[in-house]
Amino acid sequence: MYQKIIRVDPSALSAEEHAQKGVTKWRYLHWRDTTSSTSTLGFRIEGIMMEDGNIQRDFRNILTLAQVTETLLFFTRNQLNVLKAFHSRLLALDDALKSSFFFRKHEVIGSSLLFIHDHSSKASVWMIDFGKTVPLPDISELKHDVPWTEGSREDGYLLGLTSLIASLSQAIHLAS
Repeated sequence: MYQKIIRVDPSALSAEEHAQKGVTKWRYLHWRDTTSSTSTLGFRIEGIMMEDGNIQRDFRNILTLAQVTETLLFFTRNQLNVLKAFHSRLLALDDALKSSFFFRKHEVIGSSLLFIHDHSSKASVWMIDFGKTVPLPDISELKHDVPWTEGSREDGYLLGLTSLIASLSQAIHLAS
């Protein structure tokens, strides 16, 4: 984790971290979140596999809604039907989550949205990676539309989903 930070921004590390040549996992995750669109949009793009099998993983510089929109247009090759399918699926997911008892009673940490489309314009989105999703230990409920802060159980999931829906709306407008 120390090496990952060094490759991107050695000045982000303290003298103590340089001396130890290491950082805690929390420190690395916090740095990654604050230097990506996670801090500005509530989510980040981890990777894209194109139809030719080419995998891209360097999305660290994507910080704005406009940059996400450009990336979505690139990934879908401006296919309006694919963009509309993704948008529709995310709106349905948003509705389902807001009415879900399970969602209100669980922290959703480290999950992902998997976007898939093919050459025939079939497209959908699925929630995946629930290994760190945990139930709340008490009778309280989460709103999921509050930014995460240290000590808070809120995960901001709906903030990221709202940003992503807005980006897809922009992409649809541009592709039309």
